[in-house]
Amino acid sequence: MTDRPGEPTELAELALDIAREAGSFLLPGAGAVEALATKSSPHDLVTAMDRDSEDLVRRRIQEARPDDQVVGEEQGTRGAASSVRWIVDPLDGTVNYFYGQPSWAVSIGVEIDGFMAAGAVVAPALGEEYLGIAGSGSWTIEQGVRRPLRVSEIPDLADAVVSTGFGYVRARREQQAGIVAALLPQVRDIRRVGAAAVDLCWVARGRIDAHYERGLQDWDRAAGSVIAAEAGAVVAGLRGTPASADLLIAANPQLYRQLDTALAQLRADSGD
Repeated sequence: MTDRPGEPTELAELALDIAREAGSFLLPGAGAVEALATKSSPHDLVTAMDRDSEDLVRRRIQEARPDDQVVGEEQGTRGAASSVRWIVDPLDGTVNYFYGQPSWAVSIGVEIDGFMAAGAVVAPALGEEYLGIAGSGSWTIEQGVRRPLRVSEIPDLADAVVSTGFGYVRARREQQAGIVAALLPQVRDIRRVGAAAVDLCWVARGRIDAHYERGLQDWDRAAGSVIAAEAGAVVAGLRGTPASADLLIAANPQLYRQLDTALAQLRADSGD
């Protein structure tokens, strides 16, 4: 039987190995694929590579841990409820991938008994790999060497580079554009990377100071949230509530408080 919690480190290493394999599978197709379908709007793309990557990830998890439950963006939840649940985005940043832009990733989170315990994010076109284990830390992996991650120490929102993302439904985009317009004068600058897993890893390494986004699903934020939190970020919704599809904010504690206040005033967690 494999319906056992397992050690977070063991599961994290498995997630990293699988994410690496899926990333290597995806890399040759970047910028050379056709859209297969759309999701929330005609601009929210799905390619055959999204689905094939998820098939690969599910197959590898099934081979190693056949009794675990897997939740994936393309195929939903499969398997009976179990103590270990894998939360998979097989290709985060599909539009970037479609256009041959490098900011896309494979993201695999591991939940043990309802607690997010580990996450791996591999961004092969960027040459970047990230791993986080709850209670142990998070690391970037460069040429086989693991280096601990630490968030930016920028204390003031006025000096912060803040990233965000946008939905694909017109009404939500219009609302999000208004929030950006109001927030922009309050910060150093705004970035739009186009893959939430990458955004969260860049918060973890201090490449950007904060990230906020409405509409992220479990698979968008699972792995990256562990990595960012273990690097010292507060990862939450408004007023310290759990991060959810309503809103996620990730930043060092001082910036979180300031960005939380600004976004609450702008009602960034409501409206379509």
